[in-house]
Amino acid sequence: MSAETRLVFRTARELVTLMATRQVSAREVLDAHLAQIEKVNPEVNAIVTLTPERAYELASRADDAIAHGRLLGPLHGLPVAHKDLASTAGIRTTFGSLVFKDNVPQHNDLHVQRLLDAGAVTVGKTNTPEFGNGSQTFNKVFGATRNPYDITRTCGGSSGGAAVALATGMVPIADGSDMAGSLRNPASFCNVVGLRPSIGRVPFWPTTNDHFTLPALGAMARTVGDLALQMSVLARPTRRCPVSAPPVDFTRPVERDVRGVRVAWSVDLGGLPVEPAVVEAMAPARDLLVDLGCEVVDACPDFTGADEAFTVLRALAQAFAYGPLVDEHGDLLSDNVRWEVAKGRTLTATDLERAATLRTALYNRVLDFFGSHQYLVTLVSQVVPFDVDLPYPTEINGTPMTYYREWMRSCSWLTTAGVPCLSVPFAFTRDGLPVGVQVVGAPGDDLGVLALGHAIEGPRRGRGSATRRSPSERKRGWADARMRGCAAGKAWRRECSSA
Repeated sequence: MSAETRLVFRTARELVTLMATRQVSAREVLDAHLAQIEKVNPEVNAIVTLTPERAYELASRADDAIAHGRLLGPLHGLPVAHKDLASTAGIRTTFGSLVFKDNVPQHNDLHVQRLLDAGAVTVGKTNTPEFGNGSQTFNKVFGATRNPYDITRTCGGSSGGAAVALATGMVPIADGSDMAGSLRNPASFCNVVGLRPSIGRVPFWPTTNDHFTLPALGAMARTVGDLALQMSVLARPTRRCPVSAPPVDFTRPVERDVRGVRVAWSVDLGGLPVEPAVVEAMAPARDLLVDLGCEVVDACPDFTGADEAFTVLRALAQAFAYGPLVDEHGDLLSDNVRWEVAKGRTLTATDLERAATLRTALYNRVLDFFGSHQYLVTLVSQVVPFDVDLPYPTEINGTPMTYYREWMRSCSWLTTAGVPCLSVPFAFTRDGLPVGVQVVGAPGDDLGVLALGHAIEGPRRGRGSATRRSPSERKRGWADARMRGCAAGKAWRRECSSA
């Protein structure tokens, strides 16, 4: 394995230590990641706007700080790519929409600025479906992003570009957002870690949707420890966001003794249709929890009304946010955006009252559930990564899917419940496609969710980066390159076989 390849698959924490101790410079770290982007990105289309000149300026800033005996912050010198829904000052931000294909904001969103202030090095923007609608990353501006385990398959979405960039070593950390599963589903599809935190844990600013508590900003990484590192920067309250959550200390070690912890296990959240390949792949997770010393019971909350409440509240938010764009640029917008806006504009006061009542009842049932269970461990996605040319699955196990996000209810129901959720890589299907498990905790227990996720991650991934895996295990990483026909993947296989 080449020195560059070894470097880009080190953990974020390891990279910061190497830079802090002057074993490698921030420019050398950036060189390696830009080389990886050049080699891999043409095959997968994860990073859609690249900013190497700006990145070298930021890397030089990091090296100058080390020369004067200081770190810029916890993310010192780490390359990061921002989801193309986040405004970035001086960098094109399209939101995956033709309407904004030439848009260059004058400001950074708050979470982007926090990453930069902590020493991160922006290398560009990652692909997303238009305005983040749907869990299949494609749009009319940049096209589709492909799954690194099989480029004929989807990477999920809407933080699909971020997940692929992480899985292929193009960046060590990435930001993202989640409403119906946009951090969790692509993490599962691409064998990385994605956290949808508690409501307001990562504050939005500026935004017109502060008072809607369905969307969440969060983080993605290749390990739970690296995700916690990023959250230590992102998760700070601000008066600018009226739903900003109280602070928690993400610098605390993610290791925790989980023996005796009561964990609820559910493979289908009480009856959702699930593809057999998903059930088969995640089944050993129950035994793993037992082996970790957890008290495991088969149970899940009652999700009655979750789908109706989510559908109404999402449509309302979409109508507010994108209704004027539909009126002015409807022919340029995707079917998904127009469908959501049209639905939102039909809502009545009675619809909104009923949705709020259903969500409140769900929240109270979930609180009661976590009074007797510390965690819920369940599926992330009801399907395996599907054809990249298919907008969305039209059926699951013979059950028709009637609209573009119906197949994502294993995530959207938990969004409606207002709980922190972590997608953790767990297994592979017989066809070599990744399948994660979803760790869910009580509202506010983000640290606990990370702790159990880390415990699950440990036996399976060796608590480390790709370079720590045995050759046989590396064959199951992105290095396996089920990237059929992908030259970069073939080169990576050769490097692994000689390592």
